[in-house]
Amino acid sequence: MPARSLAEKLKSLGVTIGTSDLLPPQPKPKTVVTIEEVMDGRYIATRAGDTFVYENHYPLDYRHGVVPLCPIAPLQTLAQWAKDMRLADLPLEAFAFLDTETSGLSGGTGTYAFMVGAGRFEAGTFRLLQFFMRDPGEEPALLEALADFLAPAQALVTYNGKAFDAPLLVTRYSLHNIPIPFKDYSHVDLLPLARRLWRDRLPSRSLKYIEENVLGAPRSSQEVPGYEIPYLYFDYLRSGDARPLAGVFYHNAMDIVALAALLKHVSHMLAEPLHESIQHGLDRIALAKLFEDLGKWDEAARLYERGLEDGLSEADFWPAVQRLSILQRRRGDLAEAVRLWEKAAAQGHVYACVELAKHHEHRLKDPVEALRWARRAVELVSEQDIPRYQYRHWMEELEHRRERLEGKIG
Repeated sequence: MPARSLAEKLKSLGVTIGTSDLLPPQPKPKTVVTIEEVMDGRYIATRAGDTFVYENHYPLDYRHGVVPLCPIAPLQTLAQWAKDMRLADLPLEAFAFLDTETSGLSGGTGTYAFMVGAGRFEAGTFRLLQFFMRDPGEEPALLEALADFLAPAQALVTYNGKAFDAPLLVTRYSLHNIPIPFKDYSHVDLLPLARRLWRDRLPSRSLKYIEENVLGAPRSSQEVPGYEIPYLYFDYLRSGDARPLAGVFYHNAMDIVALAALLKHVSHMLAEPLHESIQHGLDRIALAKLFEDLGKWDEAARLYERGLEDGLSEADFWPAVQRLSILQRRRGDLAEAVRLWEKAAAQGHVYACVELAKHHEHRLKDPVEALRWARRAVELVSEQDIPRYQYRHWMEELEHRRERLEGKIG
């Protein structure tokens, strides 16, 4: 039998010879998805080139949680708090709501805003634009396009924008020798106001927490944490895959819409602080403190009184009574101040006994009654478990007062 060839041997073993039976090569799965495929945006041509923009519109009756975007209440008190009375006379269309997403949180010339969200009320809608640079080389185009969008405005609304967003953008505009579009604008930074209004009621004053617990607008599963955003952008620059950036666009858009809703909410609180929609006693107390600082003492007194009727905890009730009593004294309503001091003294509050001692010594010229309250204050300080520095402070003052009163009685 003739020897079989190698080909015959391989065939007998089931090994196919040649390429006729091979399947054509399959295309590799696509791993890079461009920003145009992720977000249905467009390009805006500027003097510095093109920049990518994603645009969305919200009707004026859109509700972010429980708060509609419009109408905004009169802004006189807000303007007084912001120390910029120009705000009181601006139409709603003059406000621009702005938030940046950046390559880092440290600031400085090495940090840039790769995305800037900006919203304005115009033509019966809230128009939201998100300017995005696919590459750091597109920054001048982004800044030019943003400047054009901000041009009709006269005021910025931000959240921590005075400390971060605005200075960062000023640096970027200056580096590219582009005029700063908001140089002479009024600026409402809502973070300091949120701290004033909700410092005692909420454990956090982050915009997202305010959204959830004041505006009633929790975010969806699209949300990405702010601290992840710089890393997501750097990953995009390395890979070119824009899919993870959809969450960044969502995060930025919700920040802008939340700003508009929050301005609506706080403007209503400041314009109508006694309105029944304000249901938390601590919110009324916070408003009372703010109105007191603004010199609106009559309104502040009414707000303290309403807040004290709203079921505050012991820890919040008595400090509010103390604030109200001092305010009533400043307003000249001594009878009400004395009533509050006597009420607090009956509950063992040292300051109230001291105020009563002062009142009887200096106003009523009654050193005997003044001495009685001073001695009661000493008893309370001795009985209470208070920090050592407070003990020394009270005892030094009270001993001096007691000696002086005993000398007067003589």
